[in-house]
Amino acid sequence: MLDTSNLLHISSVLNRQSIARHGLDWSRMGAARGIAGSRRPEVEGIFVCRGEEETGFFLQINNTGGPVDIWSVDGIDEGLLLDNGNGFVYQPGRIPATRVRLVRSDVPLQLGS
Repeated sequence: MLDTSNLLHISSVLNRQSIARHGLDWSRMGAARGIAGSRRPEVEGIFVCRGEEETGFFLQINNTGGPVDIWSVDGIDEGLLLDNGNGFVYQPGRIPATRVRLVRSDVPLQLGS
């Protein structure tokens, strides 16, 4: 039996239309910096958060230059997630739009957190 927990992905609001249309696709990065401030994909995959603590951490380090959206990612087998070497995990490859859902929009920068 697969462990397909509901995971979350955080992205700049500038990516909202692309994500809604194409899903989560590391090769389409470009409208905004990554949550950690990178201008290019760090991996050929999609970083996901496993719970409130990780989500809060990524909201605090938001280096996209503006507000972010939180997307629910369904149907991911957690056993297939890879560690980037820093304790954060990602799903290799792309995640289709049919498996993502916007759950919180326009989350402001967490200045002073």
